[in-house]
Amino acid sequence: MDTLRSLQTFVRAVELGSLSAVAREQGTTQPTISKTVAALEQQLGVRLLQRSTTHLAPTEQGRRFYERARRVIEDYGEAVADARGLTETPTGLLRISAPVTIGVLRLNRLAQEFLALYPQIEIELILNDRYVDLVEEGMDVALRLGASLPPDAVARHLACSPRGLVASPEYLARHPRIDTPTDVAAHNYLRFAWAGDSIELRGPDGQAQRIDANGRYRINNSLGIRESFLMGAGVGLAPAWLVQDLIDRGELVWVLPQWRASAHEVYVLYPARRHLPLRTRVWVEFLRERLLQLPGFFAVE
Repeated sequence: MDTLRSLQTFVRAVELGSLSAVAREQGTTQPTISKTVAALEQQLGVRLLQRSTTHLAPTEQGRRFYERARRVIEDYGEAVADARGLTETPTGLLRISAPVTIGVLRLNRLAQEFLALYPQIEIELILNDRYVDLVEEGMDVALRLGASLPPDAVARHLACSPRGLVASPEYLARHPRIDTPTDVAAHNYLRFAWAGDSIELRGPDGQAQRIDANGRYRINNSLGIRESFLMGAGVGLAPAWLVQDLIDRGELVWVLPQWRASAHEVYVLYPARRHLPLRTRVWVEFLRERLLQLPGFFAVE
């Protein structure tokens, strides 16, 4: 049995979720792919894939073996590249995880720019607001906004994005003035569904003030909050990366601009490995440079 080819076949089966898809990719038949995986399972003495007529998923042993097998294939690819003198040419599939809104608004365009720079790299951008385990879900790298960072990953602090109150000029023209943080309580406050009923702002002297966040509308998506601001639906707290382009165009304005909430800290994460694939390393460096050129992102002090 060609062990390396068997590993490659198994890894792609997990990533594509279909033996037929692997067969199409390799230009062979589904029974051939099935026999290859079965032979690997027999050699190991464990079941790696759970199969049905409509579903394919790794077993617990299969998930653990997948991560090890993927590293073996990556190391082999780097060894081949080194032997051929091709170590300066990033290649292969790069799987990236990111929150939905920042992925749609910012990361999608950066990914296209990156692909243009590195024609031998493929990108699979997975947008999801839930916590993603990089190893379990086979991700090469992830973008995170603050929150707790997993202990089994390497985190690199890329940028920060200040947060403040924002509203449209039309909304502010139709409602009472907001001169102090306490004035916000009289306004329709737009907030995320999981956020609390109050917010804490800090003034120019560092003084903290907690204010009530009264409002009739809550939503669990940043794109929805952004659109609601544009519609003149109310005032709310937003990170600069979400709204700075609209503020620059005059479609939104900062309210009480000298009062800020805690900033969004932006991290890039990747599994704690001894050798990172070259494609991952060049993506991290690309992201570090380009992110700071986008509206609403600032260098870490």
